[in-house]
Amino acid sequence: MRRLGCAIALLVLLLSPAAADPVLPGLVRQDRMLPITLADGSQVKLETMIVRPDRPGRFPLVLLVHGTIRATGEALRSAMARETPASLLNPAVAFAQRGYAVASIMRRGFGRSEGRFAETLSGSCDDRDYLAVVRIAAEDVTGALTALRGEPWADSDRVLLFGHSTGGLAVTAVASTNPEGVVGVLNFEGGHGSAGPDRVCSPDHLVADAGVFGSTARIPALWVYSENDHHMPLALGHRMFDAYVASGAPAQLQVLPPYGVEGHAMVPMGPAGFWWPAVESFLNQLRLPTSVLVELPPPAPIPAPMPLNAACADYFDSYVKAWTDAKAYAWNRDGHCSSVTAAQRTVGEAKNEAMRQCVAAWKECSLYAAGQALAPD
Repeated sequence: MRRLGCAIALLVLLLSPAAADPVLPGLVRQDRMLPITLADGSQVKLETMIVRPDRPGRFPLVLLVHGTIRATGEALRSAMARETPASLLNPAVAFAQRGYAVASIMRRGFGRSEGRFAETLSGSCDDRDYLAVVRIAAEDVTGALTALRGEPWADSDRVLLFGHSTGGLAVTAVASTNPEGVVGVLNFEGGHGSAGPDRVCSPDHLVADAGVFGSTARIPALWVYSENDHHMPLALGHRMFDAYVASGAPAQLQVLPPYGVEGHAMVPMGPAGFWWPAVESFLNQLRLPTSVLVELPPPAPIPAPMPLNAACADYFDSYVKAWTDAKAYAWNRDGHCSSVTAAQRTVGEAKNEAMRQCVAAWKECSLYAAGQALAPD
């Protein structure tokens, strides 16, 4: 009977509807494994985070697609295993507040998603084959799109694809097939192959691939880059965009001011207010919602540590505004810091990661904040 009771409890848990998130009153957050079908007919489940208004109805759907960390070998495999769909929680909340149903997926081989990682780049740094791996990533996006359009809370005829970094290339590849229901594409700092600050392997290949995708894409797109992106330099973003539109694709380019010391982090780490105005204009053109539907109470204030350098002051402001309790902030007395506001499953993991990053860079560090409160001395 005890076993039967446990089985029934587990079944209730699996079948229960998504619950309101106490950190996000008025919104529902659900973590699930999304079954998708790949191009060859095989099926896998992708780890997925869904955030949507806590009310009945069908909402325009936003599909968020993550990037790939700059690492190789065991460091890359370890980082991939730690990834979670919550790495894009900030944009998920920004859209959900405005009446969208948002799904953030982990591609195969990332986080807890099933399937073998198949995005390993081939060729030397001077001869990278990006096209093949981007199309593999696009398979996951297409499969997720098909599955999510059938959800009872999704408006299947009003879908936005939102990709960051490698995810930006992936949604651009999907757009080249003009899938049903997709009305717009948001490509944030799309690219691949960063080998170091301001160094990208085979940049001409990325430009050529953008032209390939642009030759068939007919869905309006907005490309967004930051002035101080050192993973995907702005000059390369310009070249890729020019090749994309020269091939016939309808797209706009928006350049945002510097964010911290690394503009590539503006989507996962930065507050949505940094990039939302550019997106709002694009959404207005598509006649999609832009007004806030769900007002969220401001996060409880936390006093900043002193001293802080300029970049760490920006990161602390972003830290306070991040819509999660699974976050942590470490610093040292010289004003350096490490801020972890996304991609962690628990506050304990966030604490460990913030301290690991800070000590690796600055040696002497202490934990300053965890969740929305100061860390105990």
